[in-house]
Amino acid sequence: MENENISNEPKHKKKLEGLDKLSLGISIPVAILIGVGIGFGLKTLFNQSWLLWLGVFWGIGAAVNNVYKAYVKQKKELDELAKEREYKRVDSGGRDS
Repeated sequence: MENENISNEPKHKKKLEGLDKLSLGISIPVAILIGVGIGFGLKTLFNQSWLLWLGVFWGIGAAVNNVYKAYVKQKKELDELAKEREYKRVDSGGRDS
């Protein structure tokens, strides 16, 4: 018989989690560049210079939204971690607080 490791976790779960956390640094400039690109396209299509600035603001808004989503996800993970017994705060008497 082969020595099989039976696990419910995917093989590359840790790598995917790491890439997910790195993606925030990439998503901010990409969101802004996409917004600028859309604004520039609208500006050239309709010949209205204010549409470029609208695209810039859309890109910045998308970047802020990405940061907020990452914050909410990280806070949820840390709240779950805080519920584990080994991370609970212990007072000087040795009792859980």
